[in-house]
Amino acid sequence: MSSKSIVVVGENLLAKELFRALEKSEKNAVFFYEFPTNDPVDVVIETENLDLELKKKNLQDIESRVSAETLILTSTLQVTATEAASWLSQPERLIGFGTFANFHEGQLIEIAAPLQANFDYVQVATNTFLAIEQETEVVEDEVGLVFPRILSLIINEAVFALTEGTAAVDAIDTAMKKGTNYPLGPLEWAEKIGIDDVYSVLLGLYKQFGEERYRPAPLIKKLVQAGWIGGETDKGFYHYQKRKTKEYSI
Repeated sequence: MSSKSIVVVGENLLAKELFRALEKSEKNAVFFYEFPTNDPVDVVIETENLDLELKKKNLQDIESRVSAETLILTSTLQVTATEAASWLSQPERLIGFGTFANFHEGQLIEIAAPLQANFDYVQVATNTFLAIEQETEVVEDEVGLVFPRILSLIINEAVFALTEGTAAVDAIDTAMKKGTNYPLGPLEWAEKIGIDDVYSVLLGLYKQFGEERYRPAPLIKKLVQAGWIGGETDKGFYHYQKRKTKEYSI
């Protein structure tokens, strides 16, 4: 991966953390733009998950600005890589990947090849993530992939338990940490990885399958609309609980 030029596209927490990780790597020359330029670029990593119209615009703009050989990596939490690739005139060089912000605390990023893919690009994708000390696992091209999908469903169930009055935020997290030996409670985890990305996965699953078990809890949507998405905002479920407690005490 020496002398590789990589562009990270996005204004979310995942984009910032990918940029920081690549910047620290001695194997890469890394540039961070809102959009790539016409300069030689080997890999572009596109990270929008929530706004699919923006994601489509990003990918089409990227394709118009880079060479035909450039690998386009795109996060596939709400859409499949196959759908994202269908937006391009050269879909064979797009590869999907799945992870959340704070990925650096783990050691694995999932990769999904669309039906249209040239599989030579899978190895390029693998090498790109190895440069930031992340192993890769090639999985089937499905919405949310594996880890993001399962974790999002756990978080969604925890939010339903919260809104149904089963327990308070901190009690739910404590029960799951002590009862299952999770490193974080599901609501705490959601705040750390980004509630908006969790919502993106759930939206994609619900759209694809139409089953009740995938329906996003209304409170998740409400927090996303309020901008209380955790991460750098420092607001999420715990802030919501404190606010509600204060309201009821008046």
